[in-house]
Amino acid sequence: MCLAVPAKVLEVDPTRLRARVDYLGSQTVVGIALVGGVQTGQFVLVHVGEAVQVMDEEQARDGLALWREWLDDSEPAGLP
Repeated sequence: MCLAVPAKVLEVDPTRLRARVDYLGSQTVVGIALVGGVQTGQFVLVHVGEAVQVMDEEQARDGLALWREWLDDSEPAGLP
């Protein structure tokens, strides 16, 4: 199964084809070679450390809401 996570672009380094992104409160650096012209403030879909698609804000917020719901439901009830 392949999963991708929407992320907001915080900073772009076009010379290294990388961007710093935030998703669900975590920040990481991802490759942007597959989504030419990405800009700070846009949302991208990230899969295996690569931005694979630019998304509009509504799509990204809907996707992030689904991830939050899924993660909240998957939290263990309690640890032994």
